[in-house]
Amino acid sequence: MSSDLGWVPPGVDTTVPSPARVYDYWLGGGHNFAPDRALGEQILQIMPGVRDAARLNRSFLRRAALHVAQRGVRQFLDIGSGIPTVGNLHEVVRTAAPGCRVVYVDRDQVAVAHSELILAGNPDTAVVQADLRDLDAIFNAPATRRLLDFDQPVGLFMLLVLHFVPDEWDPASIVGQYRDRLAPGSFLALSHASAEAKPAGMDEAVHTYNVRSTANQAFPRTHDEVTAFFGGFELEEPGLVGCPSWRPDGEGDFAATPEINEVPFAGVAVKR
Repeated sequence: MSSDLGWVPPGVDTTVPSPARVYDYWLGGGHNFAPDRALGEQILQIMPGVRDAARLNRSFLRRAALHVAQRGVRQFLDIGSGIPTVGNLHEVVRTAAPGCRVVYVDRDQVAVAHSELILAGNPDTAVVQADLRDLDAIFNAPATRRLLDFDQPVGLFMLLVLHFVPDEWDPASIVGQYRDRLAPGSFLALSHASAEAKPAGMDEAVHTYNVRSTANQAFPRTHDEVTAFFGGFELEEPGLVGCPSWRPDGEGDFAATPEINEVPFAGVAVKR
């Protein structure tokens, strides 16, 4: 990426790997720094399939977003959005329905700075810097109030973010707070690292990530634990499944290594 770091917000330590930028690296993006690439490569050496897992999650985003848009939703809130590079939410939904509005939320200053550059000039999108626990900051942000009407259904996306939320934060309660602010007819699309999938190197990869990225620990969870996050929502068929098994379009939505297909859980649910 460019050596011009003038856009990086003051005080951001770009020597510390960021989940958003490591993920961007695995997807082949250009919005990452040497420490992100180094950690990404280290994990790839341990668990080569992690790049496929990232691709599977991005493919799930596309299918889930199109599904929600086809159900008539025209406004979206993406929590823990990372960096909206090619194939992200606003690009997908506007192919289904021009004029869809998207608010991205991330706490990573560098991810937000990138997002602001990418989204500049797009009146239907915005990014808000906030912790996912600070619902007031998210819902009352000027950009959110300008773009989203919470009296109408919203597509809430929480992809590969809740496994960075420790149990002591009570992630199910956090999701419930979002649910309570959404109108009936809203959707929740969620993906999460599985504690039950055991492809070669996964445990070591999680350990390596947690050692190198101490500020963003990963907590894979079981199927039952992730299902609990959908409390108060009604899961759509086929329920909570391995990422590529959620309404696949074809064999291209699956990884060649079967065990990788179960690494991220994924599901979509509606609030009645």
